[in-house]
Amino acid sequence: MTTILHPSLAIPPLSAYLFHSKFPQSFSTQIHHRASLPSPCLSFSRPLPRKSFPTNCSVSDDTTPANVFTADHSIALKKKAADVSADLRGTSLFLVGMNNSIKSSLGTLLADLLRYYYFDSDALVSQAAGGESAAISLKESDEKGFREAETEVLKQLSSMGRLVVCAGDGAVQSSTNLALLRHGITIWVDVPLDIVAKGVIGNKSLLLSSEITNSGSYSEVLPQLTALYEGMRTGYATADATVSLQKVAYQLGYEDMDAVSTEDLTMEVLKEIERLTRVKKMMEEAARPF
Repeated sequence: MTTILHPSLAIPPLSAYLFHSKFPQSFSTQIHHRASLPSPCLSFSRPLPRKSFPTNCSVSDDTTPANVFTADHSIALKKKAADVSADLRGTSLFLVGMNNSIKSSLGTLLADLLRYYYFDSDALVSQAAGGESAAISLKESDEKGFREAETEVLKQLSSMGRLVVCAGDGAVQSSTNLALLRHGITIWVDVPLDIVAKGVIGNKSLLLSSEITNSGSYSEVLPQLTALYEGMRTGYATADATVSLQKVAYQLGYEDMDAVSTEDLTMEVLKEIERLTRVKKMMEEAARPF
C-alpha cells in the first residue's frame, strides 16, 4: 500500500493509523464478526453530549419523574438500536454535514448503541499528517495532496463494515468520494449555521480550513461558513436521509434548539435508518420471482 499524503512527508500507510494501539492487526478481517469485537468506542475520549441523558442510566432510589424519564429514554434508545441492528447487517453509517460537536457526539453515541466502531475521517487525515496544524498547512500548500489523503481515508473506511464515520467536508466535494459513501448509509446531520459558527469560534480546527478567519468574530465567521456551506450543500443533499436539528426541536415541542439532546437526535437517526432498511427489504422482496 502506498502512502496517502505528499511523498515528501514519508508518512506510512493509513492502516497503521487505523489500527495502531487501538485495535488488533486482524481488525479488518474480524470486523463482521460481532462476537470478536471488543467493546467499541469506550477507548475514545470525546466531549460529553450537550444536555445529554446518560446512556447507561437506571432508576435510583430517588425515583423522581426526571429519573424515570431518563431511564425510559435510555431503554427506548437501546431497544430501537437493537431492532435496527438486525436489519443493518453490519452496514456502515456515514454522517455528513458541517463539522461540529453535535455531529461528533451523535456519532459516538450511535456507535456505542449499535456496537460499531467510531472514526472521524478528518481526525485520521490530521493524524497521518502529523497533527491538526500540519493538516491545515498541507491543505494550504498542497490542496491536491490533501484531497488525495481524504479520498484514501474514505477508501479504506468504506471497505470495512460496522463503522460509524463522521465524514469531513471533503467527502461530499468529489464524485469519487460520494461514490465511496455509497458503500454504506449516509445521513446528513443538518445543524443551523449560527450554531456551527459559535462552535467554530471556540474551536477553529473543526473545519480544518484556512477560509475561516482567526479573529473569532461571529459577524465574520458566519458569512464565511455560509459560503462554504453553499459549496457543499449539493453534496450533502445526496445523503440517504436528513436529520435536522431544527425539525427535531419542532417535533418535540422545544422552543430552543439547545434543548434537543444527543439522545433525541440519535433516536431520529435510528428511525431514519429503520425506514431505509424497511424500504430496502420491501424492494428485495418485490424483486423475488413468484
